[in-house]
Amino acid sequence: MFAFKTIRIAIAASGLALISAPAFAAPAAGQISLKGDVKVEKTVVTNGASTHVLVTPQKVVPGDRLVFSTAYHNNGASAVDHFVVTNPLPKGVAYAADGTEASEVSVDGGKSWGQLAKLTVADDKGGQRAAQANDVTHVRWTVAVIAPGATGAVSYHAVVR
Repeated sequence: MFAFKTIRIAIAASGLALISAPAFAAPAAGQISLKGDVKVEKTVVTNGASTHVLVTPQKVVPGDRLVFSTAYHNNGASAVDHFVVTNPLPKGVAYAADGTEASEVSVDGGKSWGQLAKLTVADDKGGQRAAQANDVTHVRWTVAVIAPGATGAVSYHAVVR
């Protein structure tokens, strides 16, 4: 069994949502607020019909699917352009390859970014191999414009290792 509290601690320690923006578009301090959340995907069968629901996890075990999300809100009076939200993956989870293509991923601790299908990592023979979901260390999104008062969210799927 893998206790959810352990994942929550790992998330907090790794900084669930790191933010950055190009210097020319840096928002005023406190203009953008962020709130991270994690849910576990469960299948519920009611009257023979299966539905997928997201619930607050009490405990998670290897193989459980999680959804990590970061909600954002522009508290300021001006728009913020090219806002970047970066989430490091907690060590206890692996990126789910069926995640959205709207995000970019890193397989080298956030040094370089791209679509998973286009990234490579070192293999054990001194060469390179195609990166896989288990290699992902960070996920990021660039929000083109966040208008004053606007809210939104970004998310990714992961699987408990």
